Amino acid sequence: PPQLPRWKRSRRELLQCLERFLRGLVTGGPLSAPATATQPAWERFLACCRGQGLLSSAEGHAGAGPYWTQAATSRPLYLILDDNFYYQSMRYEVYQLARKYSLSFCQLFLECPLECCLQRNRLRSHPLPDQTIYLMARKIEMPDLKKNAWERNSLVLKSFDCTSEDNKQIISLLATALENPVKQNEENTEQKEADRATCAASTVHQADQTCRRIISQTMKDAKDKNVLPGEMKSLSEELNKLKAEFLEDLRQGNNLKNQICIQSQYFDPATSVISSFQHKATNVVNKYILK
Repeated sequence: PPQLPRWKRSRRELLQCLERFLRGLVTGGPLSAPATATQPAWERFLACCRGQGLLSSAEGHAGAGPYWTQAATSRPLYLILDDNFYYQSMRYEVYQLARKYSLSFCQLFLECPLECCLQRNRLRSHPLPDQTIYLMARKIEMPDLKKNAWERNSLVLKSFDCTSEDNKQIISLLATALENPVKQNEENTEQKEADRATCAASTVHQADQTCRRIISQTMKDAKDKNVLPGEMKSLSEELNKLKAEFLEDLRQGNNLKNQICIQSQYFDPATSVISSFQHKATNVVNKYILK
């Protein structure tokens, strides 16, 4: 399989290290490196834990790994993951760890106007390109408390105007999460929702790529049939409008009602959409060719 981008590998390794940490913390067992994470990643993770006073600098007996400190074993212990987590799927991976070990989970989302983000970025010692901030603003997915049951312990704050009331809301969020740890038997509903969201995104992507190929081939066929340049432009606009409508219907689930997204050789959730698009695209181009 193709190698993952560096940032994806780093994120995956960090989650693997975090799981080893949680396992050791919950079971009281020794802390050992995950088999699939690189040694540098594990060493950086341990250094971070030592910096937070969670691990001692001394090693356990017979290579058992570092000792837990009193701070690590005292309760409650809050682990704050400070990251953009701009896709819901990224946050869901952390939720899965909380569920696996019956731990509490909550989200604090800082909502900030784009212009404010750009201004703050420019004040950094090493600012990112403005284009990166624009891209993040387009990609980021806010918690959806109505759609995702697993995101119910979430708080959205305006990050440009922090108040004492915000602090009270944060403390209340943490207290509520502590009182309601995620239970392993909550898997079914949340897992189905997450799988459905992942499937929908994959289906739309597949359909978009196939529709683009159909449009490209259709435009080539029209050119070969000597359709006039002015009409070629109109044809392109009509086909792209048709594609946009089909993809939006697919996102809303209008094309796949009562169908189940499964991985099998017998059913491809994008097939019915592509077939219908192909048929309508043919009808559109025929209006120009058969004049």
